[in-house]
Amino acid sequence: MNARTRTRVRTVLVSSVLGALVLGPLAGAAAAQPQPPLRTASAAVDGPDTAALEKALVGIPDGDVSAALVRVGGKGSWTGSAGVRDLRTGAPALENARFRAGSTTKTVTAALVLHLVAEGRVDLDAPVTRYLPGLLPASFTEPPTIRHLLTYTSGLQPGANLGSTTEEMYENRFRTLTPERVVAAAVAKGPAFTPGERQVYRNIDYTVLGLLVEKVTGDSYEHQAEVRLFRPLGMRHTSFPAGPDPRVHGPHHRAYADIGGVTTDVTEWNMSDRWAAGNMISTTADLERFLVALFEGRVVPQRLLDQMFTVPDIEGATYGMAWQRFVHNGTEIWGKTGSRPGYHTVLAATRDLSRTVVHSVNAKSAREDGFPLVARFALPAFNR
Repeated sequence: MNARTRTRVRTVLVSSVLGALVLGPLAGAAAAQPQPPLRTASAAVDGPDTAALEKALVGIPDGDVSAALVRVGGKGSWTGSAGVRDLRTGAPALENARFRAGSTTKTVTAALVLHLVAEGRVDLDAPVTRYLPGLLPASFTEPPTIRHLLTYTSGLQPGANLGSTTEEMYENRFRTLTPERVVAAAVAKGPAFTPGERQVYRNIDYTVLGLLVEKVTGDSYEHQAEVRLFRPLGMRHTSFPAGPDPRVHGPHHRAYADIGGVTTDVTEWNMSDRWAAGNMISTTADLERFLVALFEGRVVPQRLLDQMFTVPDIEGATYGMAWQRFVHNGTEIWGKTGSRPGYHTVLAATRDLSRTVVHSVNAKSAREDGFPLVARFALPAFNR
């Protein structure tokens, strides 16, 4: 990766471009204050489309997005931040803010499992019941393999949850739902389809993989992530909440969602039900560090990395192991998104690391169709 350009450029956006805040009752204090400046770091001449990236940050807060952090690397690099850390105070966004990384957690879980495969402690094509006996009832005549779980082709049905809408989940945001209860509810329904027959993206596969990591290592999933990945890679600001702790510790932005038509602070939230599928807290710099190390083959051996980026030969399949393949402007990109109420995260890169992007966006629309946020803040990195 090219050295990151250090020159800082500060641009104060004029009010005619920004417009007024329209984020509901919480926005009053921020609206009365001057718009925080857009902060960017420049890129090399052959780098990403900086004009499009800068345009994406203009006008934040904008009625949906309250803060955005974007980090681009590869051949030329660029960083940008915009918005506020708190709508009540209007304090500017923090470039080192910690955030709920949502389902990008799955990339860490997949790496942990492949660590165990590399050590000969797990066989990718062994049934999960070899490692978790008693997991599945008799209705599972063909147990899914570890590979099936990693590639979302297990046939497991969704597990227990604390609501299907943001409003329902918000009412239960301080309740705890253990992974064991989540999995028990899923397997009690029986299989949805024969393993390997279809690819259906679900959290349940990675919840089971978290239990696998604990069973095989005799240690907690969280500690295994720390000693195998976070600590060796220098990801000093990445962690998991302590059990049901609803707080984001360290510097962070407030997160907001639309609850009953009212902009509501959703920062404090017990996400333990997402666990190995979506409970990680991180920073854009830490996730970039993980992304680059993984793609360079420094996290799992190359032979297993190639399998991680292999999409099953199933009609409509787009995912390998955690990572999804897609094409933009003729460029093959591997990425993973994550969304929780008020938080949207993206990790994406070309296999050769000629371009990488990590973004964290605080948006009320984070749990809706996330593609508009991807198109606005991530895809411009791959325009050229």
